[in-house]
Amino acid sequence: MAVTADQNSTSNGTTGDGAPTTPDTSMFDDIDFSDAEMHDVVIIGTGPAGWTAAIYAARADLDPLIYMGPEPGGQLTTTTDVENYPGFPEGILGPEMMERFQQQAERFGTESRYGTVTHVDFSERPYRLLVDEETPVYAQAVIVSTGASARYLGLENEQRLIGKGVTACATCDGSFFRGETVAVVGGGDSAMEEATFLTKFAKKVYVLHRRDELRASKIMQERAFENDKIEFVWNTEVIDVLGENQVEGIEVINNETGETRVMDEVTGLFLAIGHTPNTEPFMGWLDTDDNGYIITKPDSTYTNVPGVFASGDAQDHEYRQAVTAAGTGCMAAIDAERWLAEHGRVDPQAEKKRVAEPKATAAKS
Repeated sequence: MAVTADQNSTSNGTTGDGAPTTPDTSMFDDIDFSDAEMHDVVIIGTGPAGWTAAIYAARADLDPLIYMGPEPGGQLTTTTDVENYPGFPEGILGPEMMERFQQQAERFGTESRYGTVTHVDFSERPYRLLVDEETPVYAQAVIVSTGASARYLGLENEQRLIGKGVTACATCDGSFFRGETVAVVGGGDSAMEEATFLTKFAKKVYVLHRRDELRASKIMQERAFENDKIEFVWNTEVIDVLGENQVEGIEVINNETGETRVMDEVTGLFLAIGHTPNTEPFMGWLDTDDNGYIITKPDSTYTNVPGVFASGDAQDHEYRQAVTAAGTGCMAAIDAERWLAEHGRVDPQAEKKRVAEPKATAAKS
């Protein structure tokens, strides 16, 4: 579910506690935009949302430019088999899927570039973007599809085995663990939901929580407690993930007694400790909820800034699926096309001249 304007929000120009904040544009002071490229639509981010937006924008003759960001292809590039995306009855590797998305977008004229949009200035059109801290770009409209990053524990072997038994998405990967024993890390609603879902496939699901009580809602706790396949392991933290080419166990520690042990029956480790939306460059400009997800107007991808649209996991904290991200990418491109058709393009030099003329008249009088 997308975050919409009627939910708890951090309004443009305020922090979460209501204190005023002004977006910092000082990084633009020494950047010369006189020769900056002008683009009708700039898409920021290249997961399923970004590439789908690019396909639709290119087919609408908007000549989109897409910046791939620090993780080209998004979270799917760390996924092995994708079996729940329509049109691939035999499944497809995540990286291969993103390559196909890219090829299709470029076939229709999308220009794709490596680089990360590090700063934005949405104070007036055309909007100013700064790529990799130094390259200036103008955009008549912007589609934000920067996604969200799953939170991991930060263990060396955990990172090495992502997509090889370590995952942050039970819906995506649960079916690969039929008849196996898995562990879920977390104590909130997401962890309870993931653990309960995994019981459809796994023969045993451990829930590892670093405290002795859950943060999850009462109803989610009750569902998990009543499930015979779920066993809770309290005051426990994962300190290592074992295995060379796939997960072959985990090492855990009891944070009260200091006792460590190996759970060698565990072949899948599911992290359910939250996601962080990749929306930092837009803070202060775009309305977000308390967790940083961009708020869009109901039944659309419109943000609070005219001509700026948000799609994918950067504005969806509920579903976080490739197919739903692609759907909102389509919506964002259509919204951008219609908005540009209604509002037209702005020449930055003409805009500067328009602003300067009243000042000159005032000075003469």
